Amino acid sequence: MTSQLTVFVTGATGQQGGAVARALLTRGHKVRALTRNPAGDAARALAAAGVDVREGDFNDPATLTAAATGVDTAFLMSTSFEVGSAGEATQGKAAVDALKAAGVGHVVFSSVASADKQTGIPHFESKYAVEQHLAASGLDYTISAPVWFMDNLVAAWMVDALRDGNVAIALDKTKPLQQVAVEDIGAFVATLVEKREAVFGKRYDIAGDELTGDQLTEALSAATGRAFNYFDVPLDMVRQQSEDFAIMFEWFGKVGYSADIDALRRDFPEVKWHRFADWAKAYDWSVLGKDATKAA
Repeated sequence: MTSQLTVFVTGATGQQGGAVARALLTRGHKVRALTRNPAGDAARALAAAGVDVREGDFNDPATLTAAATGVDTAFLMSTSFEVGSAGEATQGKAAVDALKAAGVGHVVFSSVASADKQTGIPHFESKYAVEQHLAASGLDYTISAPVWFMDNLVAAWMVDALRDGNVAIALDKTKPLQQVAVEDIGAFVATLVEKREAVFGKRYDIAGDELTGDQLTEALSAATGRAFNYFDVPLDMVRQQSEDFAIMFEWFGKVGYSADIDALRRDFPEVKWHRFADWAKAYDWSVLGKDATKAA
């Protein structure tokens, strides 16, 4: 049985960091979470679940050092959504330095699959810059690099189309796209935390399934009992909102992720590794409104 560890989790009030925190708590570890707003609803819910919530901000790296001092492991994630890709790289590198100053024994960094393959996608490149800084830091580290989230389907920027009966993705319906359930990311990170020395210096692209738009739409319709259509969003429409995302979807169509799903299932059997159909069957589709079917 793995000894109890104290793990510092960034992004714990969000979906990925939250999944990591839940997985660690389920396995009996202590979780210390960083948040800018400890009085917020999400932070209060973490505290109620037994998480040690600490106030801090990536714009003030000293607060990360203070919050992470005394932990065994840190889960570090960064995002470009508020500060752009250049800002993400700057914040991420500073966070690595802050964790080193805190004396953290193992850092698990959440990057993105294929970030190490010169994709030219801005928010992939910024995460890889943080990876490189972490590798050069002298810290013991592991990289968890997820593909497209299954949960993106119900994100704020996709769910309105879904409520109208459309799966709207800027990718040809015949092109396969690797996907992973956020719950599985949490379980995988918890596994890396427990394996420690066995995964130091390693990088893992992680995915649970690979399916085309047609296959996704068919599985979603079967899970909800509601007919959905697939809408291939023109790249020009995406580009009006985000050049970064337009470049990413163009890369999806030409290259795409290449995680070894069979190897992940073999080497990490403790992770559920949901197929999309199974994830969709288990999801509470009341998010779609009163006519949606709640999967059993």
